[in-house]
Amino acid sequence: GEFSRRAAPAVAAPATFLSAAVAYMQADGERRYVEPILNVWGEKPLAEIDQIAIDTLASTIYPKGSAATRNRQVYTPISAILKRAGIENKVKRPKGWRGKKSTSWLEPAQAFALFDAADAIDAEFGLLCRFLLYTGMRLNEGLGVEVRHLHLERGFVYLPDSKNGEPRGCHLPAFLIDEFKAQPPRIARKDGKPQTDAGMKFLERPAEAKLFRFHKGGALYDMLKEAMKAARLVFPVRQRGFHLFCHTYGSWMHRFGNLDTHGLTRTGRWADADSADRYVHTGAAEEAQRSDLLPTPKRGEVVEIKKVAS
Repeated sequence: GEFSRRAAPAVAAPATFLSAAVAYMQADGERRYVEPILNVWGEKPLAEIDQIAIDTLASTIYPKGSAATRNRQVYTPISAILKRAGIENKVKRPKGWRGKKSTSWLEPAQAFALFDAADAIDAEFGLLCRFLLYTGMRLNEGLGVEVRHLHLERGFVYLPDSKNGEPRGCHLPAFLIDEFKAQPPRIARKDGKPQTDAGMKFLERPAEAKLFRFHKGGALYDMLKEAMKAARLVFPVRQRGFHLFCHTYGSWMHRFGNLDTHGLTRTGRWADADSADRYVHTGAAEEAQRSDLLPTPKRGEVVEIKKVAS
């Protein structure tokens, strides 16, 4: 007979984090924050990546970073890349990665004063503030809405692309519908430059036109800062931006709309219950309100303490 020796099969090189990251980004994965990780790990085999390796990497790249920063810029992208590579090991997040749940919101009187101050600066800016508060939209979402997305006849505005990656419909309360109908036409700019749709009725502009003319940037934030100063509102630095309207929407929907965590999530504004749960804490729980039933002394009443014989 004959004896034939077959060539031994080539041994495949072990998969590396670099190859997994490249495949992830080629599949339209989020590229932000990946480069600093690759600069340290490079061709690190996927088999060597465990929880200790991830924790060590986070402290190496961001030695002074907060837990939230390390989670956003290390743990989250690594978890996404590993899952894309078919590795389902759960990545444990750093302690405190959710940050503090403290939230600022506007009380009704504060919101109404802010609206008046915004109107004094620019009527369309005042409408934008009302729109963000009563729909719960983020600033970039509100600025992306077009005239064709607005359906006042049924109190509805369509948001084709939200932060959650899903389109959603937003309800327009009667108050907001009236504000849109009362919105005056844009006036010509004082500096002589052309103003888009100047003189046209606000709701009769081209369907593809942006609902609001503003752009996200320093000028718009300065307008909010000026309005808050005029309304005598003071909030922590990190909680005084346009997201204050989102927090107010969540707080009011819980307090005045009687929505619990599940109800808030069902509005479509929040992707999960954990995100919506923070607004339940902006009011006292029903059980906590039972303190109204506790015994209290009458004002001016003298209480005699009887001495108990031993």
